[in-house]
Amino acid sequence: MKAVVIGAGVVGVTTAYYLAKNGHEVTVLEKEAEVATLASAGNAGLIAPGHSFAWASPTAPAELLRSLTVEDTALRVNPFKAPGMAVWGLKFLRECNAERALKNTLVKLRLAQYSQRMLDQIAETENIDYEDIHEGVLYLYRDPRRFEAGIKKMKLVQDHGQKQDVLDADGVAEAEPALAPVKHKLAGAIYAVTDASGDSVKFCKELQKVCEKMGVRFRLGTAVRKLAGNGRKIQGAVTAGGETVTGDVYVLSAGVQSTAIGRTAGVRLPIAPAKGYSATFPVKDGGKHVPRIGGVDEELLVAWCRMGDRLRMTSSAEFTGYETTWKERDFRIIKRLAHDLLPEAADYERGEYRACNRPMTPDGPPVLGTARHDNLYFNSGHGHMGFTMACGSSRIVADLIDGRRPEIPVEGMTLTSRP
Repeated sequence: MKAVVIGAGVVGVTTAYYLAKNGHEVTVLEKEAEVATLASAGNAGLIAPGHSFAWASPTAPAELLRSLTVEDTALRVNPFKAPGMAVWGLKFLRECNAERALKNTLVKLRLAQYSQRMLDQIAETENIDYEDIHEGVLYLYRDPRRFEAGIKKMKLVQDHGQKQDVLDADGVAEAEPALAPVKHKLAGAIYAVTDASGDSVKFCKELQKVCEKMGVRFRLGTAVRKLAGNGRKIQGAVTAGGETVTGDVYVLSAGVQSTAIGRTAGVRLPIAPAKGYSATFPVKDGGKHVPRIGGVDEELLVAWCRMGDRLRMTSSAEFTGYETTWKERDFRIIKRLAHDLLPEAADYERGEYRACNRPMTPDGPPVLGTARHDNLYFNSGHGHMGFTMACGSSRIVADLIDGRRPEIPVEGMTLTSRP
């Protein structure tokens, strides 16, 4: 078939790869000048099934309310900048109970575990080096009470196949010598042994080359304005320049823009933008003080990982609509973490800063499969775990398009299987 993929972030590029591997003629439409320039370029670089917990949890409403008066919170909302999020917000609050949080977490975990296997398979098959490090991820705790609570919380993913070790401060220093000078500041960590890290932009660009060798056509700088449909079929993707790009099947993987594009075909996707902040610093002294193992500070919710000669740090999820502006103060939590735990790791005076919108669903899992049109498939809404879940979700969508049963259950990932 002729397949049209809308969006060329890590989700769109992996979708194109699997469709091309299955023998389809694939065209990718992307409004930016290169692949992986927006959310895919601003992630933490972690491949972290061990951190698959749903954001919609019993503690989330209090955190959002607190953000109205306290600036340095990890989860923030600005009702004046995001007045149109009322419906999405009500759906999010509906998911904030223990029963639904458990269900959503297990759906995310199932997809994340599968996706990590698919990512490793692609990298090995296609010989892709993306600065990947397969030495686990450390989830650090400073407060002993939070550490104990974290141990109990992490038991859920351990019971469902994630290998994790509980480390005291000395154990953290032994696992990651770069943290030895600050071990007195730590209560301990949960060491997710099978989690990993890497550069999603490098992965996407290398996979783009593989796709092009298979005949995939990337039309960069081509924005899609709307989808033209007739009955249960999409007839074409109409670009901003007025051209109609036709195909037999269409996959919408345009991140936060999927909502607006889907609406032109009468589909309301439950996806909203969550702005995250990302900083990238050059390492110092050849990287001898840079952690080899990626990590997350569970108090500040700042994540980091090494990407070659750079150190990436990310923080926050802020619901402020579709804008991606930032001010220096938005990176205070990142800089606080950097100077507190990793003061000698990188040159923090030469940072590259950005904000990007991550496509969030109220319950957490992405939206996969079809809705009202037989030939329009969705692969959107991965939130802050796009790199972790992209390969798995793209393989699932490609299988659905070819009429094959996916290798894992898709309940909780499609529009029809959501409450």
